[in-house]
Amino acid sequence: MDGLEFVSDIYVPHMLHALVVRSPVARGRLVSVECPQLPDDYTLLTAEDIPGENTLGDSDVPILAGGWLSHIGEPVALLLGPDRDELEKYADNCKVVAEEDTPVFSMADAAETDIVARRELCAGDPEAAFAGAASTFQSDYETGIQEHWYSEPCGAVAWIEPQDTPEGLGPEDQRPEGLRPSGLRLIVRTATQWPFHVGDSVARVLAGPDAPVVHVEPCAVDIHLDGKFLYPSLVSCHAALGAWITGMPVRMVLSKKEDFAFSPKRFGTGISVSSAFDEKGELTGVKVEARINVGAYGAGATEMLDQVCLGSLGMYAAKNVSFRGTAFRTNIPPQGPFAGFGLAQGAFAMERHVSLIADDRRQDPAEWRRVNFPKAGTLSPGLPVTDAVPWDRLVETATGMSDYGRKWASYELLRRKRREQLPQDEAPQAVWPERGETLRGIGMAMGFQGNGLLHPGPDGGSYGVELILEKDGSLEIKTGMPGAGRGTVWTDIAMEILGVEAENVRVNGEDGMEAGPAVMSRKTTALAELVERACLAIRGLRFRDPLPISAKETAGPSENPEWSRLFRLPGGEAPDCGGFLRPGAAAAVVEVEIDPVEYVPRIRGVWLAVDGGRVFREDRACRGLRLSVIQALGWAYRERPGYVAGRVPEGGFEGFDIAGASEIPPIEIDFVRGSSEKPRGVGDLPFACVPAAYLQAVSQVMGRHFRSIPLKAQDIREGDTQ
Repeated sequence: MDGLEFVSDIYVPHMLHALVVRSPVARGRLVSVECPQLPDDYTLLTAEDIPGENTLGDSDVPILAGGWLSHIGEPVALLLGPDRDELEKYADNCKVVAEEDTPVFSMADAAETDIVARRELCAGDPEAAFAGAASTFQSDYETGIQEHWYSEPCGAVAWIEPQDTPEGLGPEDQRPEGLRPSGLRLIVRTATQWPFHVGDSVARVLAGPDAPVVHVEPCAVDIHLDGKFLYPSLVSCHAALGAWITGMPVRMVLSKKEDFAFSPKRFGTGISVSSAFDEKGELTGVKVEARINVGAYGAGATEMLDQVCLGSLGMYAAKNVSFRGTAFRTNIPPQGPFAGFGLAQGAFAMERHVSLIADDRRQDPAEWRRVNFPKAGTLSPGLPVTDAVPWDRLVETATGMSDYGRKWASYELLRRKRREQLPQDEAPQAVWPERGETLRGIGMAMGFQGNGLLHPGPDGGSYGVELILEKDGSLEIKTGMPGAGRGTVWTDIAMEILGVEAENVRVNGEDGMEAGPAVMSRKTTALAELVERACLAIRGLRFRDPLPISAKETAGPSENPEWSRLFRLPGGEAPDCGGFLRPGAAAAVVEVEIDPVEYVPRIRGVWLAVDGGRVFREDRACRGLRLSVIQALGWAYRERPGYVAGRVPEGGFEGFDIAGASEIPPIEIDFVRGSSEKPRGVGDLPFACVPAAYLQAVSQVMGRHFRSIPLKAQDIREGDTQ
């Protein structure tokens, strides 16, 4: 497990390749799959060939659609054969016959029957707060989708072998025919953030009297941005089904273009925020209405909707709060989480709304935030946290790093002078400087993140690690968490507490303990804390007990009465709030300049102040945060993937735009010291604050309140006004 390889590097002798035959319609009834005559060593599989459940994990996503079709590109059949080039020829000659129905592509066209999840939350009496308000503000915001653009496309390799494989016997020697004897296991190699979900999904698909034991060996996920959370489970089910039916090893790796067209993207949102104030200007109430487009089926919709809820309520002191959220199913490919799981979309809306209020009052947005932060030890609307977040220190650090106060006052003065010179019937460009000159703006925003999911998945939300200190001084860490081998904080912890050298630490996922999904910095927070506790336990026994010495640490869902009252799950269960009791937090400042010809902002700098609690390795944390800043900026203004009539338009893949090395702006990161002795998640923080700070900087230049991302040059030119 230490030397994790990529799926695309795995080739097994005598293996078959697998290709997906996909739906050509966005919505309709599948009539038939017509395929040319295949040679004996080629196979076509449809939903009828699935021995167990035809659903992915605990969702309603079909492994192979057998009746109703819900999006263009939906898998309806698998083609397997030894030669990929020949396989592609056969796939091109396959014909999917369907009776097309009227599709729904947008939330505006969705009906009541297209709703897959709701969330309503109420604290205090928001209706009374708005009825008695001296002033109110209301604004609407939209966030677009975003491509994960990970290192390699999704893929999986699967094969069958006896449970006790003799040494030297490889998968190429295991080709059972006819009825399979008992004692078989099916190996799945895939790049996944959640090995348990892969194993659980495959086991359901192959369920039956002769079903094999499913064993998942994670490959390198590298930079995934939560794009390999659920989708690898679907691809793994395809490879596993092919291997089980044919008895041959099966390799299924999507092309980059295929992955781009059909894999989940960051889901889009439409969020309305309203706020109420009394005569003294104090915030008395907040109302939020959110709509999210989860595409076909809506796997994970409740989790994503609740994360949007948390993010959009923000971190400001309002006692009277309501949230109404709706997740809609549409006929675009299934949409999924991105780094932040929905917190980023919600935070964007609230942070832009806060800047709107400050701008209307001609108040420094940083100062408005200082005045309206919640009391220590809570998030809005009074949700308790274990360790108080140092909001004031974050603002102080970020503004100090960037010289924000002086710049904001200067840029604001210039903006107001331009506005005063502007005739009422003239566009703001009328008083812009001469060609070649530029104007500048600066913006700030806040954000926070949790370290886990609110909804326990099929694993029940339990996780753990087991450490074994061997006689030769090496340390084995057993866990199901992928990508946590050498060079990670786990190794650093072992070196610090037990003095074990990095080369003597190995992370073993085989027969390891369930570790939950690798999302929202869980590897460096929840799991790292268990590794630390196990190391301390071994150290306490090291010179009293003979080697080898083992220590096992486990944890499960955490409940809190206030969280349970506000976030009761659909089945009546309490949410797992453990990942949010110690939230990470950040303040971001972004400075831009815009020329009056092209209207293309150039980012002069990004400053990020971070509360990460105890940070095991600041150099690694900074590298991860820097990458997240770049990706967050891409979401804010340059990455524009989208669907036209339910599909990625022609040229969408080739024209997809990401930042090159020369386009990356200066990024400065600082950590607030001593906020907590416990680690807090930090990896997703830039997505929650950098886009809103960027739009505020552009808004200061243009004198407009921009409301949606990605923000295009045309939007700036035309003015997305109030």
